[in-house]
Amino acid sequence: MNNSLDEEVTFRRLEVLLAFLEEGNLSRTAERQGISTVSVHRALHSLESGVRCRLFRHEGRNLIPTDAAHHLADVSREVLSKMHDGIRTTREVAGYAANNIRIGSLYSLTSGVVPSLIMGLKLRKPDLHTELVLGSNSDLLQRLMDGSIDCALMGTPDKAQDIESQLLFNDEIFFAAPRGTSYDTLDEVDLTTCRDESFVSLTEGFVTSMRFAEAFRIAGYAPNVVMQTGDIFSLMNLVGGGIGCTLLPGRIRAVLPTQVRLIPLAAGYHLEQPISLNFLRSRERDPNLLSLLAACRQYTAAADRQARGAHSG
Repeated sequence: MNNSLDEEVTFRRLEVLLAFLEEGNLSRTAERQGISTVSVHRALHSLESGVRCRLFRHEGRNLIPTDAAHHLADVSREVLSKMHDGIRTTREVAGYAANNIRIGSLYSLTSGVVPSLIMGLKLRKPDLHTELVLGSNSDLLQRLMDGSIDCALMGTPDKAQDIESQLLFNDEIFFAAPRGTSYDTLDEVDLTTCRDESFVSLTEGFVTSMRFAEAFRIAGYAPNVVMQTGDIFSLMNLVGGGIGCTLLPGRIRAVLPTQVRLIPLAAGYHLEQPISLNFLRSRERDPNLLSLLAACRQYTAAADRQARGAHSG
């Protein structure tokens, strides 16, 4: 049995049929579809030929749709809706997005990096709607893999399959202590001397908590963590309030509470966080992501020029 459709039945002609049933006459249908009344009449006649049954009857100069025409219209609405969805998802699979982008980010990047990148993105795509999703490194990576965000500004994941990363900067890790303590006199901190210190930290899954754990593995002991929190701003305030010391990335310096001092770690404990824009390799041709990548490169270039200027000065 041959199940192929007659070539007279096309999506375009089905759209004309729906418009005619909604508008009620040829002239309004033609205006709505941007074609002539002759083209509307020809499209409807071709559909009749294609389905091989009567869709309209004539009453004077008017075309009156039959029950068969209304039934075909009901089917057409469902078919056209599915086809529109199919084209949209096909474009997404091919790496072409719509007019919105969902950007995941670490909390610590919202004070400077994220606004700069979004402004750079808006200059390239002013009509693009941006949604910001905040979370830990592990949370953002999972969201990226399951498709609930389009990209993530976070610590570069280790050995993550199917992930492309554009490095933004390498961020140094510092010892953070309340001002007014014995740490004020130090130019650097050797973690082996801090065994009796109280510490506060981020919960698991954050790139900063990973570096915290790594630093104390190097030091050879488990720190006395008296409190954990789920965001870096609360962590800084806990240090400022004298609850304990911690390790913090240098990028938060601009928003650091005045009661907190950042001190370099001694040689042997020097750790960095590579911060990057991350996205699925299958989305590397997405125009929205390409625009965001361009904004990232501009941000990195500007930061490098600023760093060179500071060193030369």
